[in-house]
Amino acid sequence: MTIETTHVGSLPRGDHLSELLLAKDNGRDYDKDEFETTVQDSITVAVKKQRESGVTIVSDGELGKVGYSTYMQERLSGFGGHIDRKPAKDLAAHPGLAKKLSAIMGSQEFTRASCVGEVKLVNLEPALEDIRRYKEALDKEGQGTRAFMNAASPGLITAFQVNKYYSSHEAYLEALASAMRPEYEAILDAGLDIQFDCPDLAMSRHTGYQDATEEEFVKMAAANVEALNAATEGLPADRMRMHLCWGNYEGPHDHDIALEKVIDIVLSARPNTILFESANPCHEHEWTVWRDADIPEDKILAPGVIDTCSNYVEHPELIAQRLQRFIDIVGMDRVVASTDCGFGTFAGYGKIDPDVTWKKLRNLRTGADLAEARN
Repeated sequence: MTIETTHVGSLPRGDHLSELLLAKDNGRDYDKDEFETTVQDSITVAVKKQRESGVTIVSDGELGKVGYSTYMQERLSGFGGHIDRKPAKDLAAHPGLAKKLSAIMGSQEFTRASCVGEVKLVNLEPALEDIRRYKEALDKEGQGTRAFMNAASPGLITAFQVNKYYSSHEAYLEALASAMRPEYEAILDAGLDIQFDCPDLAMSRHTGYQDATEEEFVKMAAANVEALNAATEGLPADRMRMHLCWGNYEGPHDHDIALEKVIDIVLSARPNTILFESANPCHEHEWTVWRDADIPEDKILAPGVIDTCSNYVEHPELIAQRLQRFIDIVGMDRVVASTDCGFGTFAGYGKIDPDVTWKKLRNLRTGADLAEARN
């Protein structure tokens, strides 16, 4: 049996593609034909490079989107304006560090709207265009490869697009679950697996929901998973995956919520495969939390065994050792080798050099092969 390898989804977009994505997102003029050609070519190359690097479950790199958490604003009604991001709680105490990180990683120039009206699906076409481009790339470079596409979970949207309209968090979630389901169905109907990005279950404790108490946050996280389960009711759990994240940036992370506070909520979500940070030095030790948890037999663990905040290229032996911890917990057939987070979460923002990305993914394959040979 071969240990599958994958990653969280986003890949480096390149300067020219980032410029086009940001122009579109900010309502500036751009050449639509050039945009289409650039996005399509970028996805096709990304699929090819993933396969060459040994990735067995590939993505479109999210290359047609400005970012994983705000793209739905062109698809749903009810969003408007722009709110500057509240500094992460761990960085608020270190403004000098925040300035250095901005200089290294770039600035987040995308539009961050609020919910200011009724949320409804008004335009599914961008989702269908994403799927069409990806399928074309797979036909050229990825035939026979298992493939997934990312989608925002209802809870993620609440964490990035502040509610200024609905009477409660739960009412906002209910509207989002209904509005996003057609996108989820379209991805699955196209024969792709779907990944739900869920930093709202961890990272948002010290970002979007940082003003809540820990008890309030845990209740919101539980409500977010209930909304995700409702939005995916009846959809095949074995073709769904979700990503748990504490934030893809090199900060102190000394305000991160501990995994044990949310793991039961995470395990109650419908998607079978759970991707999570396990190379992050603030969370690598939490493999013992997974060891001690009551993990349902249908769950597949996809630990992040390479970091996406550093240009260090992990040694295959380290990757194999990290994988072994989880193989010992659930068995090799229920472990997928993955990354902590994405390599390019937003256009124009990120620290990992594109060439280093492929080196890391090649070592991910080599490390998985080492672990497989030992089991």
